[in-house]
Amino acid sequence: MIVTLRSATTNDLPHLRQWDNDPDVLASDPNDDWNWDEEITRTPSWRHQLIIEADEHPVGFIQIINAVEEETHYWGEQAPGTYAIDIWIGVASARRRGIGSMAMKMAIEKCFQDLGATRIVIDPLISNDKAIAFYRRFGFRDVEFRTFGEDECLVMELRKDGRANEGAGDL
Repeated sequence: MIVTLRSATTNDLPHLRQWDNDPDVLASDPNDDWNWDEEITRTPSWRHQLIIEADEHPVGFIQIINAVEEETHYWGEQAPGTYAIDIWIGVASARRRGIGSMAMKMAIEKCFQDLGATRIVIDPLISNDKAIAFYRRFGFRDVEFRTFGEDECLVMELRKDGRANEGAGDL
């Protein structure tokens, strides 16, 4: 199986809308409306929206955000070089086949090698044990519990230098 990442386009809108209604995707991000018609056409320099393809078939989505430059300051004050990743596999039959792991590895490499990241942060729901275990397999470490909007999340980080965050949040 060949897994690739490519830039998302308006041609991907039907997939993105369908994936938003998938029960597993909804469970991992229940309080967000991505408003794809608008978001897919916006191309701020601080964001990379990518489609995960398996054997040339769209199966998921990754967003890589420069957490310092992101316009809503969702992540709050962050050190330069901090990036955030959102990832999901939208096609149920593509889950648990290693596609997400391959895509995550590519996203991490893109952050550290291509974008100059020194740190990557993610924020799975604290109730999403599968996602938390997935991120820990890549070396992400717990930083703090944090509420984003209505969502209780576990902020996790992966540092390029491999060190743990000293004085990490609430944990």
